Amino acid sequence: MAVYTLPDLPYDYSALEPAMTGEIMQLHHDKHHAAYVKGANDTLEQLAEAGESASPTATVGLEKTLAFNLSGHVLHSIFWQNLSPDGGDRPDGELAAAISEYFGSFEAFSKRLSTATTGVQGSGWGVLGYEPLSGRLIIEQLYDHHGNVGVGSTPLLVFDAWEHAYYLQYRNVRPDYVARLWDLVNWPDVARRFADARAGTPSLPNR
Repeated sequence: MAVYTLPDLPYDYSALEPAMTGEIMQLHHDKHHAAYVKGANDTLEQLAEAGESASPTATVGLEKTLAFNLSGHVLHSIFWQNLSPDGGDRPDGELAAAISEYFGSFEAFSKRLSTATTGVQGSGWGVLGYEPLSGRLIIEQLYDHHGNVGVGSTPLLVFDAWEHAYYLQYRNVRPDYVARLWDLVNWPDVARRFADARAGTPSLPNR
């Protein structure tokens, strides 16, 4: 029985054009994201079977596989919500104040997140996160879906730097793709995630 399900996109495949083509969105959501959901569900079944095995090595590698697929599911679910055909501009209110406090200005923040995203070696993500121990905003690079992440940090804004997110349209010019993402950012969604994280009730996608 499946535990995780693929969420519907909150807009049509072509809604983010011209920054992101409908072909890319359909492949990205229906194939790549769906594969992470299936991978997470399949791995859960394998873990259950391994738990019943007498072999102490039966679960070796499965936890890492689950982390890879489940993190891919979570990050993509946030990514779709972080984007909007009516997005762009910049945040206001408490999120804007926090960005200025921790990064100096919106311009400095956007440059740092763009640099983190374009500079990911291989596949990964650039992430604006909330680190609860210090109560501050941080910028992180995620390798694949789950490496090099501050323990307990909550992703607020995620930029997908895997080639499948942009290669059909931008080829190998990742900086051009990242620059266009800023025209799509759904700042009300990011602000909601920020408020929830500070309240101790971080927004995570439904299964």
